[in-house]
Amino acid sequence: MAIHTSLLQQFALLRHLPPEALQPLAESASLRTFARREVVLDKQTPVESLFFLLEGRLQATDFTLDGKEVGLYFVEEGQYFGEIAMLDGLAYPEIMITNKKSQVVQVPNRLIRHLILEQPRMTEVVTLGLAQRVREQSEQRQILSINNPLQRVCAQLLLLLRHAPGGNSSAVSGNLQRELPGAPTHQELAMMVNLSRETVTRVFQVLQARGALDRQAESLNVDVQRIVELTQNAE
Repeated sequence: MAIHTSLLQQFALLRHLPPEALQPLAESASLRTFARREVVLDKQTPVESLFFLLEGRLQATDFTLDGKEVGLYFVEEGQYFGEIAMLDGLAYPEIMITNKKSQVVQVPNRLIRHLILEQPRMTEVVTLGLAQRVREQSEQRQILSINNPLQRVCAQLLLLLRHAPGGNSSAVSGNLQRELPGAPTHQELAMMVNLSRETVTRVFQVLQARGALDRQAESLNVDVQRIVELTQNAE
C-alpha cells in the first residue's frame, strides 16, 4: 500500500529529495509493523528493499561458530538499514530483530538505488554511515578482547556514549554526568559484550553501588570519569 511523501520526508536520507523524486518512492513503498523480538531481516535472505525505521528500535545480530548470539549494533528511529544488500545485490549479512514493537518503511531497491548513486548528498551520507559502522565494529572487537567482565561492560558503555546523540565520536572524558538515552537492557548488552545476562546484571549492581551509573526508566545516568577509571583499572 502506498504511503504519503510526507512520511518519507521524516527520514534524513530522503528529506532533501525533490517532490518529483519522492512521489514514485511513496507510491511503491510500504509500511509494516513488527512485534517485539520479531525478525525483520534474516541472514542470507535476498533483500529487495531499503528499510527505514519509523518507530521502535532494532538490533543487528549474528551467531558465533559455537552458536552464541552476538549483538552488533542498534538501529534507531529515523535511521535506515539494508544498504549493504542494496548496493551489492547480495544476501543480507546479518539478522535484524526488533527490541520493541516497531514500524518499518520499505522502499524498493530498484527505485532508490540509482538515486543514492546519482545524488552526491545521498551518496556521501550512505558512504559515511558505512565507514562509521566499520569503525564501531573495530572498536567492538577490541572490547571483546578484554578479559575482565567489569572492564568490558564499562568499555561498551563508553562506546555507546560516544555514538549516542550529542556524543563525541572520538572520545568521552572529563568529570561529568552523561545520559545514555534508550539504554540497552542487560540481555541486549550481554549479547554485545559476549557475557551472560547474569554476569552483566552483577556488573551493573557493582557500578550502581559505586555511584558510576543510575538507571532511570529507559535511560542511564553515567558518571563518565568513574567509568573511564574502571575501564582502565578495575578494582
